[in-house]
Amino acid sequence: MFSFFKRKKAPEPNKQTPEEVAEVAPAQVEEALAEVPPVEAALAPPSVTPIVESEPKAPVLPEVEPEPVSYEPQQEAAPDLGVQASAEPTPEVQPPAKKASWLSRLTRGLSRTGQSIGGLFVGAKVDDALYEELETALIMADAGMEATEKLLGALRVKVRKEKITDAAQVKTALRDLIAEHLAPLERAFPLDRPAPQVVMIAGVNGAGKTTSIGKLAHAFQANNKKVLLAAGDTFRAAAREQLVIWGERNNVAVIAQDGGDPAAVAFDAVNAGRARGMDIVMVDTAGRLPTQLHLMEELKKIRRVVGKADAQAPHEVLLVVDGNTGQNALAQIRAFDAAINLTGLVVTKLDGTAKGGVLAAVAAGSQGVRPVPVYWIGVGEGMDDLQPFVAKEFAAALVGD
Repeated sequence: MFSFFKRKKAPEPNKQTPEEVAEVAPAQVEEALAEVPPVEAALAPPSVTPIVESEPKAPVLPEVEPEPVSYEPQQEAAPDLGVQASAEPTPEVQPPAKKASWLSRLTRGLSRTGQSIGGLFVGAKVDDALYEELETALIMADAGMEATEKLLGALRVKVRKEKITDAAQVKTALRDLIAEHLAPLERAFPLDRPAPQVVMIAGVNGAGKTTSIGKLAHAFQANNKKVLLAAGDTFRAAAREQLVIWGERNNVAVIAQDGGDPAAVAFDAVNAGRARGMDIVMVDTAGRLPTQLHLMEELKKIRRVVGKADAQAPHEVLLVVDGNTGQNALAQIRAFDAAINLTGLVVTKLDGTAKGGVLAAVAAGSQGVRPVPVYWIGVGEGMDDLQPFVAKEFAAALVGD
């Protein structure tokens, strides 16, 4: 075969005519095509060789093996497998982070008030002009005249006695005095009463009662308490449905009736709480203004009927106050306290107001208000944004520290 190609490829040009060449060419082409399969076979190995396919796969394997994502869920579930190794750091590390998060939210929530008060000390001189500006800022923050005069009077004495000349130190002194002033309002909510503990919750329209009940249910459950809710707001449209939604979020049962008597709902809830072994029964009530005397009488009736279901109940009567109302909160506290004898306050929506100083007015007993303890304050809409009131933390946020 090799000799044939050699003979055909090297013809004698002088011995063949063009016609002969045309006759021979097709034969040569056919024979050349007959030789094509061996050429494809020879070319096949390099195109099918496994070396080319294995090269792109090689770098994929090392990327999958060390991938950290697959180990993160195992690390989160690890405490069950190694309790002795992880139980000690967990309670020490997590609460401070949670606390810092709450303090930052509180500071941001009261930033408007803090800027108006704390900003006065920047580059200021300790003189009468500073005291006048502080007086204006405290009054604008709804601290009230009584609390403002008391705080500034104590501040002047402290500055003169300790010979303070630096504005930053005056700010620290004011913060400490406000914390001392608010200290009587700080009280932890008692959770050690015999079950069921009945908590009656009241407030004006839009103060955030139902939302606060949902957040409180979450907080009580975090303390291993079994909670039952009573939909005592039978007037507002969708009030019962709203409370049921909060109950579903917290996996808590809700006692409700369609258009029933709110006092009857509360009575049934107390009995149901006792029968079911609940630790806390929270009774929601319809929002009402203190000037609506017939509705205030209804609140008194609910309290009396709850007392028939349990002679010691209600154990707590809470008023939910919108922090945006400022000095109007004093009138609300005074009216509801006279009607149902309040035991504590829940102050909400402090994150959207520059009037956070209203608690100073409550502590001072302004406008004849009894200094009712503040159990919780809210600075956000999240489930954990309702936290116990701590005077030092609140004072620090109030002056912008």
